[in-house]
Amino acid sequence: MACIYGDVMKMDTTGASEKTAKQDNLTVQGVDASHMLAQHDLNRMNKYRDLIIRVGRAHQMDPAVISGIISRESRAGAALTDGWGDHGNAFGLMQIDKRYHNPMGEWDSEQHVSQGTQILIELINEIKRKFRDWPKEHQFKGGIAAYNFGVKNVQTYEHLDVGTTGNDYSSDVVARAQWFKQNGF
Repeated sequence: MACIYGDVMKMDTTGASEKTAKQDNLTVQGVDASHMLAQHDLNRMNKYRDLIIRVGRAHQMDPAVISGIISRESRAGAALTDGWGDHGNAFGLMQIDKRYHNPMGEWDSEQHVSQGTQILIELINEIKRKFRDWPKEHQFKGGIAAYNFGVKNVQTYEHLDVGTTGNDYSSDVVARAQWFKQNGF
């Protein structure tokens, strides 16, 4: 499926930081750690595979990127309590923050994933306006970073993840997305 925002397989990534890798007690970090984290989420993610693909098609967004965000944000639901995470501030598989958005649908519904995907697209478009000279894949990755810490915090591509959770958010999401892309998403 074509994604109008860029090709996740062409994005550079350093993968997960040591801090992020420690979620699963991994002794590796980087792209290998991101791939292992994604693989650990695969059984849960398969439950949502068809839903994610439908949402991706509807929004012209790569389902693998949606999967990468779901894996990072909620571990495909495993990190949630009654659909909530982040101390009760973020809702659902894609962890929509109630302080900035009105979460819609059930925590694991198509409506919820569609809302999270639309938020991502809005952020990518804001990054495109802010950094008109960046290549398409850099704008896409910048939008992924903004999903974690806002457009105003995206300053340079070279230091894109500085200040994101684990200082690795977009690189980890991209590496997980690349793994999901190679595994049927």
